[in-house]
Amino acid sequence: MTEYKTLKEFYPYYLSEHNLGISRSLHFIGTFLVILNLVAFIVSLNFKFILLSVFFGYFFAWLGHFVFEKNRPATFKYPIKSLASDFIMFWQMLTFELPFKGKLKE
Repeated sequence: MTEYKTLKEFYPYYLSEHNLGISRSLHFIGTFLVILNLVAFIVSLNFKFILLSVFFGYFFAWLGHFVFEKNRPATFKYPIKSLASDFIMFWQMLTFELPFKGKLKE
């Protein structure tokens, strides 16, 4: 596996691991729920929302990887770059810069 030193180098690889529209959509849902739970934590100071953020973030992402993409999440090797990339991908999908529907793998 290539060693990615910068987020700029890593992000194209990250996108290639989210090739299917269902995987991107699941990541989008998970990240949206993470953000909602973090806001709920800030408002309530109830730590259960932190735990829910972690659960939703990983559940939807890993569902996309293990069930649909059939690949290993990059978060195991690049946890910080993967987290940052997830928010970048979320923003790009939210602003329609990146389509929800990816290309199908061959």
